[in-house]
Amino acid sequence: MSFIDSYKHLEKLCGEVLNDDRRVSAYIDEMLNKPYGSYLVKGWDDDLKKLKHYRWVRNKIAHEPDCTEQNMCEPNDYRWLDNFYSRIMNGTDPLSLYSQAIKTRRSPKSAQKTPTEHSKYKQQDTAYKKPSQKFAGCMAFSVGILIIAAAIILISISL
Repeated sequence: MSFIDSYKHLEKLCGEVLNDDRRVSAYIDEMLNKPYGSYLVKGWDDDLKKLKHYRWVRNKIAHEPDCTEQNMCEPNDYRWLDNFYSRIMNGTDPLSLYSQAIKTRRSPKSAQKTPTEHSKYKQQDTAYKKPSQKFAGCMAFSVGILIIAAAIILISISL
């Protein structure tokens, strides 16, 4: 297949899977709406970057007169698109892996709740803090303890 054929093939599948006329853009938006995707799914950022790049390439080819597959693409580009299509079909694409990761991390207590899909993922996303956020919270707590200890020492010295 050519790049455009591979892109159209992927675009059609994304539209069907997400039930969204924006197709590949909808898939990209879904990935952007998962703030902890890169922590839960290996290769998340690379896939997101590639999808954005290939959407940009497709738009250049479709809308700019001097842009063609020949001067914009390499054979690996359409192979990546075909491979990504296969990953969606096999359930090994980023959004499928993210969904699986969320399900395996869900506690039995939260499994009893049945919120809407969007709010369910939003609630679960907030449960997983980035390591830097945990570190910042610990540091703030430690600084607070030190300030309280210093205040107690100063008060006891002045009495």
